[in-house]
Amino acid sequence: MQIATTFRHMEPSDALKSYAEEKLDRVKKYIDEPIVAQVFLTVEKIRHSAEVTITAKGITIKAAEETNDMYAAIDAVVDKIERQLRRYKERIKEHKPAASDSRDRQVRKTVVAAESIDQRQEPVVIKSNTFSIKPMSVEEAVMQMDLLHKDFLVFTDAGTEDISVIYRRKDGNYGLIEPTKG
Repeated sequence: MQIATTFRHMEPSDALKSYAEEKLDRVKKYIDEPIVAQVFLTVEKIRHSAEVTITAKGITIKAAEETNDMYAAIDAVVDKIERQLRRYKERIKEHKPAASDSRDRQVRKTVVAAESIDQRQEPVVIKSNTFSIKPMSVEEAVMQMDLLHKDFLVFTDAGTEDISVIYRRKDGNYGLIEPTKG
């Protein structure tokens, strides 16, 4: 497991770093290698917060906790990550995924130079992200969207190999946007 620890508004501490690494070793039993974890430890006045992002084998899980003790914040965030991974693993066991294509597609967006934004009258794209689109079923896409705490997810439907979008509706249900041919 690769763990990168970042300290914000505090002095780097080997004790805190090793404590976080020791606690994160518990998640290995839920997901396969390779695992990349990013730990952000922040102190703002009396508020101590720990934020963890774990990426492994096509899934990304994020969690954050705040307390007035850094060790308690690390414990709480690792417990939250463990709960999310346990729930994810149980859902995977309940659901047998369709035969997926091993190809992951890359989606790219273009960005307009920042200097030209002020001169333009029409709206422009300010931010651009590049991400992999993993072939998955609609149920898997809903699980991944929930794990990432996002409002929508672009994915390749494993059955049709078309790019689709799953999104969270205001009423709490989900919507699915599928392309039509013709």
